[in-house]
Amino acid sequence: MATTAPTGPVFISLPGDILNSAAAIDLGEATQVDTAVRPSDAALELLAHRLLVAKKPLVLAGHEIATTDAFAEAAELAETLGAPVLQQTVAWGAHFPSEHPAFLGALNRDQKNVRRILSDYDLMLCVGADVLKMSVLSEVEPLPPTTAVAMIGQRDWEMGKNFSAEIALRADVKETLKALIPVLRRLGGTALAARAKTSLAEIAGRNWSAQRAVRKAKLATPPAGKPLPAEWLMMQLSEKLPADAIIVEEGLTATATLLSYFPFRDRNSFFGNVSGGIGWGIAAAVGVQIAQPKRRVVAVIGDGSAMYSIQSLWTAANQKLPMTFIIANNEGYQILKNRLKLFHGNDKPIGMDFKDPTIDVSGIARGFGVTAERVDTAEGFDAALAKSLAKTDGPTLIEVMVKT
Repeated sequence: MATTAPTGPVFISLPGDILNSAAAIDLGEATQVDTAVRPSDAALELLAHRLLVAKKPLVLAGHEIATTDAFAEAAELAETLGAPVLQQTVAWGAHFPSEHPAFLGALNRDQKNVRRILSDYDLMLCVGADVLKMSVLSEVEPLPPTTAVAMIGQRDWEMGKNFSAEIALRADVKETLKALIPVLRRLGGTALAARAKTSLAEIAGRNWSAQRAVRKAKLATPPAGKPLPAEWLMMQLSEKLPADAIIVEEGLTATATLLSYFPFRDRNSFFGNVSGGIGWGIAAAVGVQIAQPKRRVVAVIGDGSAMYSIQSLWTAANQKLPMTFIIANNEGYQILKNRLKLFHGNDKPIGMDFKDPTIDVSGIARGFGVTAERVDTAEGFDAALAKSLAKTDGPTLIEVMVKT
């Protein structure tokens, strides 16, 4: 279960008397189950025909594009169809190359907004994606009745669970796309190629790169007053990082605009929150840095989230990991404040501020053996980040005072 696609959690429970005993155990040889399978020729033809008759198809990109290493194939599919690509509603990984001309960005979990966007398309092809996973109750259904659904992926429990699919192919994403694209080209011919070219030209003015340029142009360098605007921090961080940097993100409110600036360039470039739980980010970033020793890992964590697993900093220091922790400090649990107001109309939170006394995150980090400093100006952040990226013999932490 843990190693066979689509993979899943495994719980092993051993009785106390077994744990207190000593014995030789023959674990045997690991069984490698090959799941890199593609659909039948008939199924591929059916899906290809459906995509070709769609007037405005859309690709919804999901996590299995990353797990099957299908970045190139997903991009080729978008180019072949001339279809815009949106990332699934919970953007918890790098699921499509951001700078590709067909990429529009990620859907959010606002049902009204998602319904409005999807109403422009008559077919949504879900490629290894969660199908419109939402969070807050809404009376509005996110999928319009005019948008049909087709699915490719290994997770059969996603297929038809919340929304019916006209076509659902349970297969490896990479192998399926490798087989599907030639069928599309054969059936579509020159007409498909011409349509795709026209469509991609139209998308160019509103794709992720174009949106990024517009947002960036509106941002000015923050004045000397403090704290720093969170969006400026996300933009500046994205600009200054090495091209192969990996971001582990658990900034919640402070990082709301991060994916508007940070580009996914490969399947391991970003790791985000899968569910609603918080507190995993610092420890996860340590694991990612151990797994990717040749790349710079930057963990962007909220001050509230950091309090759950702050002791993980000691492991980073002990292992001398060349990584950067950025703590976006808005002096409280802002996400809880937002939810309290959203769910209950209560704008008077109790016990959600870190102000009496304030929390010195950089001081805590130094106590765990991590080089750390607090900054609250643009110049201070730029200088601190440059020093951190130059350091290769251990971790650094930058505590950035932000407003969200």
